[in-house]
Amino acid sequence: MTAVTDQDHTDQAGDAGSENREGPVEEPVGGDADRGGKDGHTRVESAKGGPARAEAGPGRARAEAGPARGETVENAEGQADADSAGGWDDGLIARRVTAETEQAAAVEVRGPNAPPAAPLAYDAPLHSRLDALRELVGLSRARLDSRTLAEAGQVLDEAAARRRLSGQHTVVAIAGATGSGKSQLFNALAGVAISETGVRRPTTAAPIACSWSDGSASLIERLGIPPRLRRRPLQSAESEAQLRGLVLVDLPDHDSAAVQHREHVDRILALVDAVIWVVDPEKYADAMLHERYLRPMAGHAEVMFVVLNQIDRLPGEAAEQVLDDLRRLLDEDGIALGEYGESGATVLALSALTGDGIGELREALGQFVAERGAPARRIAADVDAAAWRLRPVYATGRRTGLSEEARDDFAARLADAVGATAAGEAAERAWLRNANRACGTPWLRLWRWYQDRREPPTGRLPLRAHPEEEATARQRVEQAVRTLADRASAGLPAPWAQAVREAAVRGSQGLPEALDELTARAGLPPGRPPRPGWWPAAVLAQASMTLLQIVGGLWLVGQIVGVMAPNLGVPVLLMVAGIIGGPLVEWSCRMAARGPARRYGVEAERRLREAASGCGRARVLDPVAAELLRYREVREQYSRVVGV
Repeated sequence: MTAVTDQDHTDQAGDAGSENREGPVEEPVGGDADRGGKDGHTRVESAKGGPARAEAGPGRARAEAGPARGETVENAEGQADADSAGGWDDGLIARRVTAETEQAAAVEVRGPNAPPAAPLAYDAPLHSRLDALRELVGLSRARLDSRTLAEAGQVLDEAAARRRLSGQHTVVAIAGATGSGKSQLFNALAGVAISETGVRRPTTAAPIACSWSDGSASLIERLGIPPRLRRRPLQSAESEAQLRGLVLVDLPDHDSAAVQHREHVDRILALVDAVIWVVDPEKYADAMLHERYLRPMAGHAEVMFVVLNQIDRLPGEAAEQVLDDLRRLLDEDGIALGEYGESGATVLALSALTGDGIGELREALGQFVAERGAPARRIAADVDAAAWRLRPVYATGRRTGLSEEARDDFAARLADAVGATAAGEAAERAWLRNANRACGTPWLRLWRWYQDRREPPTGRLPLRAHPEEEATARQRVEQAVRTLADRASAGLPAPWAQAVREAAVRGSQGLPEALDELTARAGLPPGRPPRPGWWPAAVLAQASMTLLQIVGGLWLVGQIVGVMAPNLGVPVLLMVAGIIGGPLVEWSCRMAARGPARRYGVEAERRLREAASGCGRARVLDPVAAELLRYREVREQYSRVVGV
């Protein structure tokens, strides 16, 4: 019998004067649905070498018979010429096939009443991983370039597109090198010659799709395969039951000399749910196949079949030896093999010409399609591949972040830059000086008052009076920022380390001026330092010593002038007591003032340190910590993506 091609269908539809525009055309072989029936399909059968008629309700559609018995019209790129209904002037290639049993050929058109296929549903773990990948891409757009995130974005787009399509169908592509026999295998699985085979290379010029059930039109459209290159397999109860839901795609040769053919292969391989790699005994170790396709797709082993074809050409045990060597090469490529109940690629040996091993492949395909898990496993493998390529920009083997030691060191460096220690010491000296003024002898106080008239008053102290000191302080601030940035970015992937350094540099701009301003506000208050409660008693004791000196002196003067009776002992004793007691009281107050002075200096230093630390935290530490927090968030999302 003759398999009706696209041109035949166009002619038949033209003769009938009607065309179905509700959906894409699928051209089956061996269909058994009558036009006008409940399933909405049209059936046109051709008898041996003669015309055939198909009843269509009240009207009739006449289909002229095709070429002679045993001829099958094959597909190629290009549209058939619709002007000739009975000839082969359609730009396609006809190939004569000899078969022992002739099968009826039919053209089937999906009707408008065909129920839509249920969309694909992802399980909770995969759904969580996709959400995490989407969040990861969103958080990383400001830190990573679009080229780095392109593959992850494409995986998300393809996952969303595949989810909207049928979940009851599994799209499997047959790929292979020139002369591997993939088109012959395609025809063997379909049960009828659909894809062209021959010695001319390349033979397959465009991808051809064959669907075992309705509802797959949207999936095939996603692959970019036009209706004229869509077929239906030989209709049989066994085939329908075993491979229902399968959409098989015959690809051009991946090593074709035509660039367009290779582009077809690369584009469709990224969209199908699974792939059957067909190799032959001559090219099964081809470096191009392993390096360009098998090795990069090692993570897709669960949705991969590797078929050694043409074993009929191998004598004796040579087929097993070649098959073992093929398994060895696949293992070197990192492809897990599905043996002994483990998940991985299925490796088979067969002959599409003799049919040896075809049944085993058909059974494995039937079980694979019946599980309805290939689309989700393919998306999961794509997510794994994208996550693995993103690993250098997210994962690190070192502990990252800012330790408390690094934060304290940064604050200490800023405090040193603003002179916090020197300011504390100056405050301590100012407190002691004030104590000496309050508790010292009047004669010493008078001398110090004279000195204070020649010096600036105590209180708010200038920390950096010279330009050299200001330049040194600025260098210390810059060094503190660089040290912090280096510690914060240590161990981070390059993009995030760069982001941390940039945040630190932005924060350091204007930091020295801000520190100067805060130092002036946080320094010593104007005026005298506060006095402790015992100061009045010390002042009274010092006044008493002075009074003793005055009384003793006046007494002696009175005795000298004769106003008072001579008595040197008492006035001399009073003067000696005042002269010795005054310095003694001053020394005692100085000893007692060391503790409060030290506390006053420490408090002044603490205020200045806190001011410098707060300024550095607001301008440098907080932006750096924000970048580290963003990296921690994306790292958590990345862990969810990889399933950790």
